[in-house]
Order: sequence, then C-alpha cells, then structure tokens
Amino acid sequence: MFKPLHVISAALSMLFVLWPHSALRADQPFQRILPLLVDLAGWQGKKPEGMSTQMSDASVTTAARDYERGTAQVHASVVIGQAAEGALAPIQTGMKVQTSEGHMITETMRGMPVLKTFNTRDKTGALVVALGKDAMFSFVYEGVTEGEALQLAEKFDWKALQASAQRK
Repeated sequence: MFKPLHVISAALSMLFVLWPHSALRADQPFQRILPLLVDLAGWQGKKPEGMSTQMSDASVTTAARDYERGTAQVHASVVIGQAAEGALAPIQTGMKVQTSEGHMITETMRGMPVLKTFNTRDKTGALVVALGKDAMFSFVYEGVTEGEALQLAEKFDWKALQASAQRK
C-alpha cells in the first residue's frame, strides 16, 4: 500500500510536470481570429499565422493570411493594440486625397469607417477597416483592380472580426 505522503508527493509531481504543458495549450488571443481569415475562391491561401505579445504596459495581437492567384497577391491581417491605434489615425481625420496616380479616401463601408488607398499605375492598394479604437482589419493587394479587391475584402466577416478583436 502507498503511504499518504507518497501519494500526495506523486500527485504534486504530476501537477508540476503537466502544468507547463497545459499553459502552452491555452488559447492565445490570435487563435480566435485565425478561423475568420477565410478561403477565397480562385485564390491559393497560405496557412494563417498569428502572434500575441503581452508586455507590462502594452500588448499586440496579429493574425494574417496571404493569398496568391498567378502574379496577383493579397494579404489579409488583423492587428489589435497600440500599433493599430497609430495606423487608424488617418481614418479619424476624414482624409480625402485624389491624384492622377491614385487616391487615399476615408469613408464608411458596411457601417464601419474605412481607409481606401490605390496606386493606379502599379495596381496596388489597401483597405483598412476600423474594428475599434485599437483594432483594424487590413487588406493589402497587388495585381488586381480596386473593385475586385474590395469585393474580395467583403468576403471576410467584418462584424465577426470586430467581435473577436474586442474580446480580451
């Protein structure tokens, strides 16, 4: 028969051995966003990746997925934290710049504030959607028209991304 002290000792030893592994399996904030980076029909999507970093006075969470179709490329990402706050500043100013080479326009799409940029010559641009004061969805594209890029960006569930970004 085991003595009670040996049983307790063995149980504590198992706890200390298993505890670090359970912490590694704990969901990281970026993991709730990865499933929202959906497949795009006709595009080859790479595996979504993410990262969450906590510091004493700040935190950042990113989740991203790259897609290719021939020479065309798109990059979808969600950024949460102070980095997103800085990137969202142009949306708050109501910026509207249009030239023969392209534009940078703020407006509302699907009830959410956005920043649209486009370079006509290179067929490159980006759509930045404000998901909150410190969260954004970014859709950067190359080799497609702005119209097609906006249609692709709307395949993502912005409200679900917003809800996921607001969960702490």
